Amino acid sequence: MKKTLLSIFLLMGVTVFAQIQTVTYSINPATFEDTTPITITINGSSVNETSWGITTTHALYLWSWCYDVNDTNQADSPSNGSWTTSNEDSKFTYNAGTDTYTKTITPSVYFSRNGIGRIGFLVKTKDGSGDKKSQDIVVEVGSFQVSLTSPVENSTTIIASGANFSISATNTNGAASYTLKANGATINTNASTSSYSYTHANITGNQNYELIATQGATTISKKFTVVINPNTVSEAMPAGLVDGINYNSSDFTKATLVLDAPLKDFVYVAGSFNNWQPTTAYAMKKDPSTGKFWLEITGLVAGENNTYQYWVVDATPLTNSPSMVKTADPYSTLVLSPYDDQYIPVASYPNMPTYPAGQNFEVTVLKTGQTPYNWQVTNFEKPQKEKLVVYEVLVRDFDAARSYQSLIDKIDYFKNLKINAIELMPVMEFEGNESWGYNTSFHMALDKFYGTSDKLKEFIDLCHQNGIAVILDVALNHAFGRNAMVRMWMNDPDGDGFGSPTAENPYFNTVAKHSYSVGEDFNHESLKTQYYVNRVIKQWIEEYKIDGFRWDLTKGFTQLCTAGDNSCTDSFKQDRVDILKKYADFSWAIDPTHYTIFEHLGSDAEEKEWANYKVTETPSKGVMMWGKMTKEYNQLSMGYASESNIFRMNSANRGFAANRLVGYAESHDEERLMYKNVQYGASNGSYNVKTLNTALSRMSAIGAVSLLIPGPKMIWHFGELGMDDSIFSCNNGTVNDEGTTPPGDCKLDTKPQPQWTENWLGDSNRNKIYNDWAKMITLKKTEPVFLGTATMANTTTLMVNIKITNSNLTSAQLKDVVILANFDTAAQNMIPGFQYTGAWYNLMDNSTINITDVNAPISLAPGEYRIYGNKQANLAIEDFEKGNQVSLYPNPVTDYFTLGFKTSKVDIYSMTGQLVKTFNTNGNTDYQFSVHNLTSGLYLVKTFDENNKVRVVKFIKN
Repeated sequence: MKKTLLSIFLLMGVTVFAQIQTVTYSINPATFEDTTPITITINGSSVNETSWGITTTHALYLWSWCYDVNDTNQADSPSNGSWTTSNEDSKFTYNAGTDTYTKTITPSVYFSRNGIGRIGFLVKTKDGSGDKKSQDIVVEVGSFQVSLTSPVENSTTIIASGANFSISATNTNGAASYTLKANGATINTNASTSSYSYTHANITGNQNYELIATQGATTISKKFTVVINPNTVSEAMPAGLVDGINYNSSDFTKATLVLDAPLKDFVYVAGSFNNWQPTTAYAMKKDPSTGKFWLEITGLVAGENNTYQYWVVDATPLTNSPSMVKTADPYSTLVLSPYDDQYIPVASYPNMPTYPAGQNFEVTVLKTGQTPYNWQVTNFEKPQKEKLVVYEVLVRDFDAARSYQSLIDKIDYFKNLKINAIELMPVMEFEGNESWGYNTSFHMALDKFYGTSDKLKEFIDLCHQNGIAVILDVALNHAFGRNAMVRMWMNDPDGDGFGSPTAENPYFNTVAKHSYSVGEDFNHESLKTQYYVNRVIKQWIEEYKIDGFRWDLTKGFTQLCTAGDNSCTDSFKQDRVDILKKYADFSWAIDPTHYTIFEHLGSDAEEKEWANYKVTETPSKGVMMWGKMTKEYNQLSMGYASESNIFRMNSANRGFAANRLVGYAESHDEERLMYKNVQYGASNGSYNVKTLNTALSRMSAIGAVSLLIPGPKMIWHFGELGMDDSIFSCNNGTVNDEGTTPPGDCKLDTKPQPQWTENWLGDSNRNKIYNDWAKMITLKKTEPVFLGTATMANTTTLMVNIKITNSNLTSAQLKDVVILANFDTAAQNMIPGFQYTGAWYNLMDNSTINITDVNAPISLAPGEYRIYGNKQANLAIEDFEKGNQVSLYPNPVTDYFTLGFKTSKVDIYSMTGQLVKTFNTNGNTDYQFSVHNLTSGLYLVKTFDENNKVRVVKFIKN
């Protein structure tokens, strides 16, 4: 059941895992059909009501699932509800007199199906987060039951070659017929018995057994495995091999696999190349110096997909640990999942390799002779760190298509916004499909839900062609239960193939060493973990040309704290400083200009260690730090002075030697500014921030006082259009925000797409934010003054005054800027404090203001802002921003427009990049461009003259 719950857990964000509680129970009657009413009774003394928080409510719920008579086709009960909000239909009745919980169900009714062979269930609190649940319990349905007495069902038994193996079973309800199969072939039958036994003699090869018992129309199957100890060969591994797949560059019929599995006795490689029935020829050898297992696979065909797993065996496992684990390669670059892949749209991932029938758990894809991607840009020059404007994207929620192709199709949207970096939330193989991606299981593999490897590379290549860097969000603090390195050394008391790390695990802590526990906690002091992380870094930089990493949850990289100690976790930790510097150094050794960004959100003392690290080198390095300022900027946008101090948006005000703060007003983790504006905004009667268009009108000013502060900055997607849907919007259309009970449990739900379905670019109130921010971003990227220093008051105020100066520039250049913004709900006279008198220019339109008194008040309406410079700005925005050079009339357009210059060809594009009309004008300056059949919205007009010179202009279609 854990394989189902894992995807649910990841829809809950940060999940703290605890000891799973074992409860005692009974079912009456003990033997039943699926049409028989049964009563499940839970012993109240076995439920830890205190830790579960139900001492007064006694609110306990049934979470259940079932299988058909063939032990397949699993289905959850429709009465379950969600993991965080169980349905009341699944609630137990508490019986105070006997201290028991009871629930009566009729399986065929409760599960809305017939032909049930087994039911599974656990008990939980209404919100099962934090493992407030019991162990999985599975019971058979029907008067005919079969019990294996030897061996244990689903077990693996290790024997020596040539040994015998005994199988025995009993059944209820009279005699049954038995068939025993080994590796698919029948080896024994008994037509009539209620007590089956058989000894398989002289076994020399691995055996997958299935014992099939039939009574009347009912058939029950039991499976188990025997693995032969191959007496591992000790042989030196060829030089130059790394963990994982080593392709032979000159012989595509061969590949060598390497697995580091300390404390394991032997390993088989099972795969499509041996029909998933490995002989001793596929037992891995062991290198005597490193202890690593290795094996050369031969007979492969270039360009053909192969799949494989490791069968990792411990002949004397720890208690509750399995003897054998079947797992994909930890260093897989493509894995297939029996749980998720069936739900991936063909349009997103065409020609996906097929998951091998009859197997369990993830498998690795091995393919020799692959054609490398043909990169168009091989020498991309990254934007300067200080000029970065990063656009954070969750592929799943950017567009309804939820694919890399949708990002490719909307490249003009990014270009027109002028951002120069895109940060993708995690795209490494994660558990489930509907996820933010932080539940990573295979860090070197690309998750298939958004598209193919080549499609991601195409997107990165296209970004590089347009001067846009691509940054990848990586979750290397932790991994989740499908991770091969978790599973090879795990506790698995219920035997379902998933569990938590044991004390023998060389990669993971058994208990998190910090207070922000999520998934399983990597031990970054381990050299094996460090090797793994470095391989992950190398894979994404070299294979995908990723320009930088945003490291998630870096507070978790310490080994010095405990799970419940926030004070320790949040304080300076030298071991954390040292290991993260080592990882940064490894990145820079591969690419000296690689962006390294930490989501630390910690103390300035520790963050300075990284921000100032190697900034004086050439090229200048230094780790960029995420700088959350959501509360402060939201107070401004709502119109509340309290807690509105944005002083720390400036790197220097945190003590950083260089501008290394990726400051932001919004990110994926924080509530939308606009949502809070319209829910909680201030009002003075005549001016009400809760009014949508009023709230939108204040967002341009937010851009002015955030994006233009020197240093890298970040936008969370669609903040530039005033996204006002809550991040707690639920799949069912409701909102479960921070003010509800329980709060915020829909945060990770898939979000609606009003920005496209409602054509927000065609909404002048939203489009104004987009265009204003585009101008500000262009100023930041092109004007050297914004590489200077900022001066701002360290105070809470709704009247923001920021001065920016670059002392390296001359007075003949744009070297001084004054930014004013009024976030009050009434007009205010602001004292600008210009650096000197004379002509100043509004940099948004280059209009002039003559200053004779530097402190003469300037009146600003509520939500209004000004950006003044001592010289005009060379906006360097494409021709469509230079109104005196391009004339399109009328604008907005109803039926047709004309252009005030000669053209040979005109193309019209939607803002999503789709070509919607083409005109061949042959130089006719009186040509009327008919657009009456276009829908309302914003469009781009791309014009070509006789010399093929391109000019671009926008228009709004009414």
